Amino acid sequence: MDRAPGLSVRLKLTLSYAGFLMLAGVVLLAAGWVFLTRVPHVGLIMVPSYRLAVLRAFAPTAAVVLAFLLVFGLGGGWFLAGRMLAPLTRITDATRMATNGSLSHRIRLPGHRDEFRELADAFDAMLARLEAHVAEQQRFAANASHELRTPLAISKALLEVARTDPNRDTGELIDRLDAVNTRAIGLTEALLLVSRAEQRSFTREQVDLSLLAEEATETLLPLAEKHGVTIETSGDIAPTLGSQALLLQLTTNLVHNAIIHNLPRQGTVWVNTGVRPKSVVLTVENTGEKLTPELVSTLTEPFQRGTERIHTDHAGVGLGLAIVKTITHAHDGTLTLTPRSAGGIRIAVELPATAPQTEG
Repeated sequence: MDRAPGLSVRLKLTLSYAGFLMLAGVVLLAAGWVFLTRVPHVGLIMVPSYRLAVLRAFAPTAAVVLAFLLVFGLGGGWFLAGRMLAPLTRITDATRMATNGSLSHRIRLPGHRDEFRELADAFDAMLARLEAHVAEQQRFAANASHELRTPLAISKALLEVARTDPNRDTGELIDRLDAVNTRAIGLTEALLLVSRAEQRSFTREQVDLSLLAEEATETLLPLAEKHGVTIETSGDIAPTLGSQALLLQLTTNLVHNAIIHNLPRQGTVWVNTGVRPKSVVLTVENTGEKLTPELVSTLTEPFQRGTERIHTDHAGVGLGLAIVKTITHAHDGTLTLTPRSAGGIRIAVELPATAPQTEG
């Protein structure tokens, strides 16, 4: 926004200090004059001519005092204002650097806590979160570009083969193109879902996590049977406020992930909902291979399975837990991943609780 130039805050504070000091000086001199000329026991109230002589003697001294107070007020006010506004100058410099794209700079204002220090600390915290968010978005964009480029390159190669070899079996070619196109569509839809959740462009309504858990379990039951996985669902009514579609996607992703990354046979998935004093919790556990805490900490990264790229038949588009993380944060919740000692993982999504609606 373009603004007309004006006086600096430091100059305004300086003039305020000097003006207040001058006013105090005038009041003090006026009080002294009244004391000399109006108080009976001083003895100067009797002769008006004597009062004029006192005024002539008093006026030059008062002028010198006021001039001194003016100079002292301006100089001292300018110095004090500079000292007081020095933290604000550092905050302003850091803001300009952030505006120019430098998010790694921190103010780190020293001294005891006051209004300026609290502002600086809050600004540093904001810069840290913004830097982490930008870095995450850059990684996400790079990974998304790579993942989208892969199916497009495969499609181009298949079409080149069909063009150079007219006698090739078209049925196999169509099946492979269909699989590649399905993956590209799934990835695009997942990216749109992540964007929608990050922008929080959804309507919030009353949602019961226990019902979503049952729906997701019923939907994925054929997949679980195919992989020899047993799903056990339990828990209480868990009301929260949010998007039913997004929270259903979150639940489905968790259950799907627990089925796919499980034991080859006779695996188990536990889906549970619970209520805490101020929150509701959706927990999904599964059996599987043993995982380290370091490996678990990378599972919510886009297109990652631990530290390796995902290219298995059942990996989807590699955004399952990344979508879960995004939807959880969009609903002001927390996502916790914990490796199970016997193998597998325990994933808990904690969301703010709301009072369940009553039918009337």
